[in-house]
Amino acid sequence: MSKLNQPTSAITKLLIRDDITAENKNNQLLSLVYSELKSIAQYKMVYERSNHTLTPTALVHEAYLRLVNDPNLQWQSRRHFFAAAAESMRRILIESARRKLAAKHGANAVHSNKFDNIEGDDDSFNANILDLDRALSELETKDDRMSCVVKLRYFSGLSVDETALAMDISARSVNRLWAAARAWLIAHM
Repeated sequence: MSKLNQPTSAITKLLIRDDITAENKNNQLLSLVYSELKSIAQYKMVYERSNHTLTPTALVHEAYLRLVNDPNLQWQSRRHFFAAAAESMRRILIESARRKLAAKHGANAVHSNKFDNIEGDDDSFNANILDLDRALSELETKDDRMSCVVKLRYFSGLSVDETALAMDISARSVNRLWAAARAWLIAHM
């Protein structure tokens, strides 16, 4: 059974409860979602440089703390929570790449135009990730749906069907948006 097709009642009910303390809710939530967050983090770390200072466990903990400590976030559902968690992990990895690149080379770092195969030394890897993030941010202002597909497919590791379910669109639409987004990103990186 896929991540998004599992029964959502326990997590969704907990997310929308207002009759328990925030600390109690956060503790219960962590026990319910930890293994799935760890899977997302492990997927994300596959694309990171081999000597990255963050581990999947550290990435999960940092993302989770950011999510539960943001008073402005109101969870609508399990899907909403996991999409926010994946986005939080992406931002943490981007921040890490920015810090590492800035510490070594400053603002004049060389950027590569690779989207399918991000590899090479640490500096080119960090530049590629930052270039992808810049292009993705630009894409988000032009087409939010294409941007969402990239985040769910590339950064969260969801399948076409899982992405379709998360976005409430057809798998065919996901494939069309994915192809268009990849072409747009490659042209703008």
